[in-house]
Amino acid sequence: AGALPFWESLRQRDGVQSAMGGINASVVGVLAAALYDPVWTSAIHSKADFGLALAAFGLLVYGRVSPVLAVAGAALGGWILAL
Repeated sequence: AGALPFWESLRQRDGVQSAMGGINASVVGVLAAALYDPVWTSAIHSKADFGLALAAFGLLVYGRVSPVLAVAGAALGGWILAL
């Protein structure tokens, strides 16, 4: 918040651009680690689970479906897989 008034002049500097690139890469790594350990290891146990997650991802990214509908569909699919 303190750098916000100076952001335009700061983002022109090569050092700041390099630092932001490193920060962005580290955030992606942290998010990937957070996805794998609590989410992946507790939710994906079979090929069917992986297929359901992949289908939900496809609906979100390529189908442009509302996240609410994608979550509801994934919940319904998980319930059907559990039967």
